[in-house]
Amino acid sequence: MPHPTPSSSFAAGARDSLPMLVGAAPFGVIFGALIAAGPLVSWQGQFMSLSVFAGSSQFIAVGLAAAQTGILVIWMATFIVNLRHMLYAATLLPYVSHLPARWRGLLGFLLTDETFAVANAYYHKHGHTPLGHWYFLGSGLAMYGNWQLWTLIGLLFGQAFPQLQTLGLDFAMVATFIAIVVPQLFRFPQLAAAIAAGAFAWFLRDLPYKLGLLAAILAGVGVGLGISHWQARSRAARGKA
Repeated sequence: MPHPTPSSSFAAGARDSLPMLVGAAPFGVIFGALIAAGPLVSWQGQFMSLSVFAGSSQFIAVGLAAAQTGILVIWMATFIVNLRHMLYAATLLPYVSHLPARWRGLLGFLLTDETFAVANAYYHKHGHTPLGHWYFLGSGLAMYGNWQLWTLIGLLFGQAFPQLQTLGLDFAMVATFIAIVVPQLFRFPQLAAAIAAGAFAWFLRDLPYKLGLLAAILAGVGVGLGISHWQARSRAARGKA
């Protein structure tokens, strides 16, 4: 078997992300179409994808902007939605903590739900490999380029077909998130967090300004962190016994 190199590890990360690229494509098209039909101009939508690179919070920000919501509410909503990335980062930190700050910053910016799923599966299988960060980078850059491309296509075609976002393309992203979430539920904290978030999202679905979604995120994060902390303390107590 050939010895891995930075380029081969990078290519492997991009290759293993292909199913996620396909799933994210309709999501990017819908986002671009929403921009084309909304209050923002096209360059603002593309700049948001380039600089924010967080699909869920971009959708929420555009929806709140269309409803003429105050900027503080938009900031808080997108901040809370992105809190899940703190859990992603905490999970992957042991594998990248040795890297220089420039590497950690770049990988942190590229960290998305899809990239986390790909990189986390890789690290679970291979552990602390010297070229793991190149694999991580390949996955992250593949997702980044994919998101920019389909945002642009959505912007262009959204102007020609104003009802593009109503064609049901968002189902592909739902399927992608199911594929991301289900493999993570093999541990109790993740399973409990998913159940708590799902329950809150369902019971609070009629709240305005996506407040039900925000409450579900906080509930899921809180339950996951709380159980993880309790398990860590239990293991430490058993170790001292």
